[in-house]
Parts: sequence; structure tokens; C-alpha cells
Amino acid sequence: SAQIADLQQKLLDADNGDRAKQRWDSIATILEAKCALKYLLGELVSSKVQESKLQSSLEQSQASCSDVQKMLMEERNHTAELEAEFQNQILVQEQQHQEKV
Repeated sequence: SAQIADLQQKLLDADNGDRAKQRWDSIATILEAKCALKYLLGELVSSKVQESKLQSSLEQSQASCSDVQKMLMEERNHTAELEAEFQNQILVQEQQHQEKV
């Protein structure tokens, strides 16, 4: 009985998938066409709204990424300046040490 119930469920699932396709294929009246068109336009509007939200989110992410890249470059430059300064200090100390020796 469990196998029968499983097979019946599979048949229902397959039938539901076919029904949606048949429903679109069997539009016969103007009223059905209007309803279908209204549904499709609603889906289009929903998709456009979602697209604009995603576009906005993408632009914000790109701006954020650009800011992070600028900060990274500034930190690299600062690190390079500090390294050069430390190298100079090492040279000065080595020279002072050589003079003392």
C-alpha cells in the first residue's frame, strides 16, 4: 500500500506539471487571454522590481569594493613609507655603530 501511495503521488505530481502547460495551451476565450496577460504582466512587473533591487545592491557592493580597494592601497602606501623609514633608521644606526667601532 505504501508503494501504491508513492506511485499515486508521483502521478499527481506529473499531472500537475502537465496541467500548467495544458492550461496555457488551451486558452480559448478572450477572458482567459486577458487573465493570462494580466498574470504575465504582474510577473513582469515583479521581475523588473526585483531586477532594480538587485541592480541597486550590485552598485552598492561595487562602491563598497572600490572604497575597500582605496583603503587597501592607502595602507600599502603607508606600510611602504614606514618600511622605507625603518630602513633609513637601520642605515643610520649601522653608520653610527661603524663610527663608534
